[in-house]
Amino acid sequence: MLGARGGWRALRRCASLPRAVRLRVREALGAREPAEAVRVQGWVRSVRSQKEVLFLHINDGSSLESLQVVADPSLEKKDLTFGSAVEVHGKLVKSPHRMQNMELQAETIHVVGPCDIWSFPLKMKERHPLEYVRQFPHLRCRNNTLGALLRIRSEATASIHSFFQDNGYVHIHTPIITSNDCEGAGELFQIETSREAKESVEKSHFFNVPAFLTVSGQLHLEVMAGAFTHVFTFGPTFRAENSQSRRHLAEFYMVEAELSFTESLQDIMQVMEDLFKTVTSTVLSRCPRDVELFHKYIAPAQKTKDRLEQILKHKFMIISYSEAVEILKQAPQTFTFKPEWGCDLQTEHEKYLVKHCGEVPVFVVNYPYDLKPFYMRDNEDGPQHTVAAVDLLVPGVGELCGGSLREERLPFLESRLQRLGLTDAYQWYLDLRKFGSVPHGGFGMGFERYLQYILGVDNIKDVIPFPRFSHSCLL
Repeated sequence: MLGARGGWRALRRCASLPRAVRLRVREALGAREPAEAVRVQGWVRSVRSQKEVLFLHINDGSSLESLQVVADPSLEKKDLTFGSAVEVHGKLVKSPHRMQNMELQAETIHVVGPCDIWSFPLKMKERHPLEYVRQFPHLRCRNNTLGALLRIRSEATASIHSFFQDNGYVHIHTPIITSNDCEGAGELFQIETSREAKESVEKSHFFNVPAFLTVSGQLHLEVMAGAFTHVFTFGPTFRAENSQSRRHLAEFYMVEAELSFTESLQDIMQVMEDLFKTVTSTVLSRCPRDVELFHKYIAPAQKTKDRLEQILKHKFMIISYSEAVEILKQAPQTFTFKPEWGCDLQTEHEKYLVKHCGEVPVFVVNYPYDLKPFYMRDNEDGPQHTVAAVDLLVPGVGELCGGSLREERLPFLESRLQRLGLTDAYQWYLDLRKFGSVPHGGFGMGFERYLQYILGVDNIKDVIPFPRFSHSCLL
């Protein structure tokens, strides 16, 4: 009986002891007051042992800055190395170092997962080039540059959703596997089962019709825009164009929106501009150190930060496609692709136009009718027949966003689909114009290309979590 009473007394004493509060590194660094009992978990970024003190820097991905841990040398262990995973218990105190507000005085250090520093491809205090870390897609997120990128991606993603939701848009999850090819959007990846792929004879499709990975959610958004006035989607899209350039990806994320009851291309352009400025301002304010890393070390010559700050203060420019062609024809430089009215603008043309306009974003509007897909609204102009289409061009990258007013008039749409031989495939699309059709329009923005632009990254493959063609198990 006495033993039982003693056990209960011990339990009560344990319950009364202060319980260590778990803090993320970002929380610890930003703390205003010291704390008696905290625990921090993360990975060791540096180890420095002196005669009377042991210094660690640990990081958990919540911040570019690491938290300094000060410990008695007796706490040092053989497996406490760069890259090892640790849990540290101790006191959060004011740091005497002017570069950080707080540091952790360790009472215990537990190595959760050791790291073999000799075979670990990332080395302590080395600034690894992006080309090097691209070889290790499964480990590169532990590099400062890629860690900063992923925090920026996360913040930009949240800001995009907030922008649309704050402005009354309904978020729609559009299909990834679809039978429509959003005609004119590029080459597609066709879906088939492993059994279908092995059979060389005539075969039936899994979905009874050919199916593809989506190149755009636009047509599905147009369906929803017939019931909700403002809709958007933000998800993966796939293009099978055989291009290994620094500007193209086979898989990327696309932000797309549709607005009902609008007859003005200016309305579409205003949303595009507001989205760009809102998200960019949010990223610059909430991830200043992460963005600075890119601007200072990855693209210092581009002066990206100064350019962005200037862009956020001014309205974007607007020129017509016809004006753009005239500017290109009078350019003092020779282009690989000769600019002619009726031909699509190439990247070299887009970059020159932005430069000509003072290195500010430029909306190019009213493209030739024959250049654009069937769903873009006929301007009914002449003799140069155009549609109400718009592309947003930005410095150093070229096209960032593309959009248009959609053709809501049934006779115009029927006539064009008939000429293209698409009437049967898009009968459902014609139905949208028969039952409560309204003037509407929309746009799409490539998320990775947006990040490439605001960060000044030369190769778009360096703004995605997992680079393709680098590691067979991650393809």
